[in-house]
Amino acid sequence: MGTSVGSKALTLRKAVILAAILEFSGAFFIGSNVSETIQKGIVDPTIFTADPMIFVLGMMGSLLATGALLQLASYKGLPISTTHAIVGAVIGFGVVIGGIEAIFWPEVGKIVLSWVLSPVLSGAVSFFLFRFIQRKILHAPSPIQAMQKLVPYLAFFIFTTVSLILLHQSSSQFNLPLTATLCASTAVGLVGYFFSAKLIQPKLVAINAINLSQSTSETNVEKIFISLQIVSACLVAFAHGANDVANAIGPVAAVLNVLKTQSLSAKTYIPTWLLVLGGGGIVIGLATWGWRVIETIGKKITELTPTRGFSAEFGAAITILLASKIGLPISTTHALVGAVLGVGLTRGIEALNLKMIKEIVVSWAVTIPLCALFSVISFYLLKWIVL
Repeated sequence: MGTSVGSKALTLRKAVILAAILEFSGAFFIGSNVSETIQKGIVDPTIFTADPMIFVLGMMGSLLATGALLQLASYKGLPISTTHAIVGAVIGFGVVIGGIEAIFWPEVGKIVLSWVLSPVLSGAVSFFLFRFIQRKILHAPSPIQAMQKLVPYLAFFIFTTVSLILLHQSSSQFNLPLTATLCASTAVGLVGYFFSAKLIQPKLVAINAINLSQSTSETNVEKIFISLQIVSACLVAFAHGANDVANAIGPVAAVLNVLKTQSLSAKTYIPTWLLVLGGGGIVIGLATWGWRVIETIGKKITELTPTRGFSAEFGAAITILLASKIGLPISTTHALVGAVLGVGLTRGIEALNLKMIKEIVVSWAVTIPLCALFSVISFYLLKWIVL
C-alpha cells in the first residue's frame, strides 16, 4: 500500500482499511500453500525423532526471535523481510541442535536465490511496464486518446493474469481442468476490460470538452490511473497475505501437530482457525506499526505518481503470486522494494534516495544472522524454563 499512499492515490487511513480486507483474504484462501517449506524444508526433521519437544521449543524460539526483530524494525520503519527473519531463525536453532549437516542447504539455496530473483524480476516487470505506459500514453501526441484505447487492454491483462494464477492454484484443490481455468480467467479479464472502459469514459468526456495542453493532459492521465493503481494495490495486498502468513502459521502448525501426536509426521494439517489467526495477526500489525513501513516504501525511496505506482504494484503482485503458487517463500519486501526501484530507475539513478536504499540493504544483510542469534538464545531460554 506504500506506493498508493506515496502517489496520493489513497489516504493512509483508506489504505490501511483496504489492505486489512485484502491481506486477510489472501492469508485465508491461499495462505497454506507455502507453509510446508518453512515447516520441513529447511531442517532435517529426523534429528528430532528422539525428542520431539526439542523441535517444539526450537520452532517456538524461532517465532519469538522473528517477532521481536520484526517489531523493532517495523517501529523504525525499516522494511525488512519476514521470510529472511523466519528462515534465519530456523537455521539458527537447527544448526545448534543437529549441526551444519542438519540443514537442507540445497533448499536454503533455492530460497536465497529467490530473494535475489524477486527484486530483479519485479523491478524488470515494473521498469518495462512503466516504459510502455510512457511511450504509448504519457508521451503520445494525444495522451487522452491513447489512454482511452490502451487502458481497457491493460485492465484485461491484469485481471486475466492474476485470475489465471489464482484459479490455477485452486485447480489442484478442486480438480479444475485447464480449459475451465483458462476460460474463467479470460472471462474475468473481459469483466476488467469493460469495467475499466466504463469507469474512465465519463472522466474522458469531461476532459475532452476542455482544450488541454500536453502537460495538462499528462496530469489528467495520472488522475485516471488512480483507479488502476488502487486495483493493483489490492492485488499486492492479497498476494502479501497469501505469501507471508506462512512464515507464522507454518511453525505453529508443526508445533501443534507435535504436541497433539507426540511425534513428527510426514504431513502437517493446516487448520482453518490457524489461517484466520495468521491473517488477523497481519491485519493488527498493519494497523499498528505498518504505517511506518508504508511511508518508507511510498515516500522515501523515489517519487511516485499513479502510473509509476501502478507499474510497481503490478510487477510486485505478479512476482509474489507466482511464488505463492509454486510454494516458494520469496521475500515480499524484496519484491516491493525492487519494483519501486525499477520505476525509479526510469528517471535515472539520481531519482533514487541512495541513502535510504543503503539503510534498507544493510537491514536486509543483518536480518538473517541477527535472527539466527536471537533464535538460539530464545531456544535455550525456553529449554531452561520448560525442561
